[in-house]
Amino acid sequence: MRLAKRPAAPHIRASWAISGGTPMSAGIFRVVLALSGALVIFLGLNVALGGIPTMSWLGERPFLAVTDEAQYLLIDNHIRFFGGLFVGFGLFMLFAVTDPVKYRQALTVIFAAIFIGGLARFSAPEMDVVFENEIIGSLAAELLLMPVLVFWLSRLGRR
Repeated sequence: MRLAKRPAAPHIRASWAISGGTPMSAGIFRVVLALSGALVIFLGLNVALGGIPTMSWLGERPFLAVTDEAQYLLIDNHIRFFGGLFVGFGLFMLFAVTDPVKYRQALTVIFAAIFIGGLARFSAPEMDVVFENEIIGSLAAELLLMPVLVFWLSRLGRR
């Protein structure tokens, strides 16, 4: 004899939740995703519009003396491209707030790319810089928050 399964929380309507996630968890995830997306856009624009020296929106000081203008312009252009990619990631994150479960695969790729970027910091010639006050917050978001978001998103889609 087989017993029918009863819903764990019959008082929670599915329309309030994101594909099976609890309403509170789904709502908080959307807020975290929106804030993360906005931050990624801000950081991306700082580089996309400012190039290597950035727009100094984070308080960067002048640090660069150009010795080869042609080479500088080429590398600066590549850096602006990477800033633009970051803006694109952030814009998609904001868009995905509408239905995170629907966009789970793309969000997972973005979170993984940001995580890999965090790992790439460890290729710096001076390891001490990775743990400077100006870096540690970003590093924590890249290496800790991104895996948490992937896990959290995976739980939202389960019934």
